[in-house]
Amino acid sequence: MGGKGYIRYLANRDVMDFEIKKIDDWRYLIPKTGAMRVPGLIFSSSELMPNIRGDQSLLQVVNVATLPGIVKHALAMPDIHWGYGFPIGGVAAFSLEDGIISPGGVGYDINCGTRLLTTSLFASEIRPKIKELVSALFRDIPAGVGSRGNIRLSKHEESKVAVKGASWAVQKGFGTEEDLERTEDYGVMKGADPAVVSDRAFKRGHDELGTLGSGNHFLEIQSVEEIYDQKIAGVFNLFEGQLTVLIHSGSRGFGHQICDDFLKEMGTQVRGLGFSLPDRQLACAYIKSGPGKRYLAGMACAANYAWANRQIIMHWTRETFEKALEIAPGDLKMELLYDVCHNIAKLETHVLGGKKVSLCVHRKGATRSLPPGHPDVPQRYREVGQPVLIPGDMGTCSYILAGSQKAMEETFGSTCHGAGRVLSRRQAIKAAKGRAINRELEDRGIFVQSRGRNTLKEEISEAYKDVSLVVEAVHMAGLAKKVAKLRPLGVIKG
Repeated sequence: MGGKGYIRYLANRDVMDFEIKKIDDWRYLIPKTGAMRVPGLIFSSSELMPNIRGDQSLLQVVNVATLPGIVKHALAMPDIHWGYGFPIGGVAAFSLEDGIISPGGVGYDINCGTRLLTTSLFASEIRPKIKELVSALFRDIPAGVGSRGNIRLSKHEESKVAVKGASWAVQKGFGTEEDLERTEDYGVMKGADPAVVSDRAFKRGHDELGTLGSGNHFLEIQSVEEIYDQKIAGVFNLFEGQLTVLIHSGSRGFGHQICDDFLKEMGTQVRGLGFSLPDRQLACAYIKSGPGKRYLAGMACAANYAWANRQIIMHWTRETFEKALEIAPGDLKMELLYDVCHNIAKLETHVLGGKKVSLCVHRKGATRSLPPGHPDVPQRYREVGQPVLIPGDMGTCSYILAGSQKAMEETFGSTCHGAGRVLSRRQAIKAAKGRAINRELEDRGIFVQSRGRNTLKEEISEAYKDVSLVVEAVHMAGLAKKVAKLRPLGVIKG
């Protein structure tokens, strides 16, 4: 092993030191020490490590490694940064027999995720109309803090959404069965039980279906700038200069409330679990316990709501393009490439020590990266692997990758999910003081509309790591394979 270093943190009034060893150019190890049950493993590069060392996300990796039932490693992707309990960009798998499930390992925005739409158009064809197109999308797709959609649900109907997911939306006329085939898990997580969801969660979600939300959620019109693998790009129906659309949204207030409800419940019961937590934000329950089973059922409800949400937003996006561009669906050919989630816990089968075992895999700010031949990859993509969607910030670029076998071997079939923040929202607003961010972007050929007064300042490029460095790290580490690079043309944000 070449290169090592130590990090010192002030944690719970005690000074905590731990070692970081460089394994190779793309992997760093935190050896098992103290209460850690497994080592920590970080996927990164020398360019990205200073940022990672600069916050307390590695301390969170160490903390996750102390949780009961964790197997192999507590993992960190190169976009890792400080989160609630678990780091954002963290992956951890737990035994179903003696392992735990933690809402902090999934996040507040359950099944926050992305879906990418391809078209038959060249971006150059619509560039003269980009402002009008962005304005039309901004009018038709509700976005922003507290945004309300055009769909009003009774509790009974909302319960159906929570059980059926994206298929509920398709049955209501929002899209086609083919969309479901190109959505992770066909857009539905089994085991959802609306009976475990609070009335407050239902109230928060009854009029938010079909809305983007706020913060880093967006709808982005893009152009395929570069193809890295022509064969996979062909299977994914991608070509240089192509017009694409990337949607990023989640389960809105419905999922947020479900997370909050279970964090409070588990936080009051954790003393009876027989182990101590290094951080109260890691509130959890044994997977086989009553609270653990109920959280899984509630989380599935939120995941299904999110898939229905993105399905509806996509359908309205198609309609807006057709109207704004005065083009027929057959000429537009706006098709779903794939939909992936990156805040979720899933019961999956993996190989450990040469044996197949059932595990609960937490991915918080991490995306599934399944290899060629995997049965959960849609048949149309099975030869080349699952499409992996990695959004950057609104001023740089995004990437499409393909899943890999090495990810199955090293990270439970996982890779990064985005660029990863380096500035808090408050720090970003301070850094953007006195600047007209929308004008800066427009000078670079990117037209942006947002509802929040400070949204564009919070989301400046400087607030994020260089997504190209993040993607290069997972590509070189073998966790996913680069397929295409996308450039933003127009963006709507809350």
